[in-house]
Amino acid sequence: MKNPGKYGSHKLRVLVTGHDGYLGSVMVPVLRAAGHEIVGVDTFFFFNNHHELLGGEFLELNHDIRDFVPGGFKGFDAVIHLAALSNDPLGEINPDLTYEINHKASVTMARLAKDAGVQRFLYASTCSVYGVANQKELATEETPLRPLTSYAISKVRVEDDLAQLADDSFSPVFLRNATAYGWSPNFRSDLVVNNLTGWAYTTGEIRIISDGTPWRPVVHVKDIANAFIAALVAPRADIHNQAFNVGQNEENYQVRDLAAIVQESFPECKVSLGEQSAPDPRSYRVDFRKIYRMLPEYKPTWNVHRGVEELKAAYQVVKLTQIDFTGPKYVRLAKLKSLLQEGKLDSKLYWKERVIDPQA
Repeated sequence: MKNPGKYGSHKLRVLVTGHDGYLGSVMVPVLRAAGHEIVGVDTFFFFNNHHELLGGEFLELNHDIRDFVPGGFKGFDAVIHLAALSNDPLGEINPDLTYEINHKASVTMARLAKDAGVQRFLYASTCSVYGVANQKELATEETPLRPLTSYAISKVRVEDDLAQLADDSFSPVFLRNATAYGWSPNFRSDLVVNNLTGWAYTTGEIRIISDGTPWRPVVHVKDIANAFIAALVAPRADIHNQAFNVGQNEENYQVRDLAAIVQESFPECKVSLGEQSAPDPRSYRVDFRKIYRMLPEYKPTWNVHRGVEELKAAYQVVKLTQIDFTGPKYVRLAKLKSLLQEGKLDSKLYWKERVIDPQA
């Protein structure tokens, strides 16, 4: 990859895995608007005919990340790797799949990309790698990692293995995203701000599943997309083999505080605790100063207050119902279970038939 020098001055050919997902369907239009050539790779488990929102036609491949072969990355300047089993409840389907897809396939991809001459590999990690952090301090990129779930453990293992691949011609970058929120062409309702707002809109009640005390940093999905773009074109020395927390220091909240913000937009709604009123063991506050220092082009523009209003307006447009909000349309685990029950996927989450062709 040529050193772009000034931000945004070099247009790249980029392969984006998971481009059809919650984050990818927001990121692709932004990448394309910046002039980059995009090739998308996805299993299309959650395909919902939103492709007219991705900025026009481009090459989209129905491909499982476990099936890449040598040569599959030839001709690309960079890879943005978003594809993964997206949260811990998916482990209910098959506990081994988190390792097979999130860890093993990701590392294999990185090796193949390196062998093909790809020089930059942006990996979507997560702030949940901090697990239970010292509540008196903000977790930095140097804080010891204490992942508590199979999802977070897989992210740590990928970071460790990709770091070993780094050399003068291959630069892995680890973007540890705070918990995402906000509307997306391929929306997810199982994220905390989206979820609290959805309960308010569909039931008139803001339901907190835990006791509300855990800390969570949150970040709008569009701000995550802009962080990846900043890392994509930054000078190599500023990003090479480094981790970046993606978010804002001001956007560290306890879950009960997020519920209170939602209530400001839905003043008629009451806040209630769910059936699981025990404390969530995951609790962490995160320091985001490094990404501001090293990637000054990253300038987040969203906060939770604005995001909740965006969600409220979007729910009105799509006429969100409780059935859609809690069912396969917007809940990833429910969708995969539905595909399994319908016999469309096998137990390893492979399509039994190629049922989707977004180019058709």
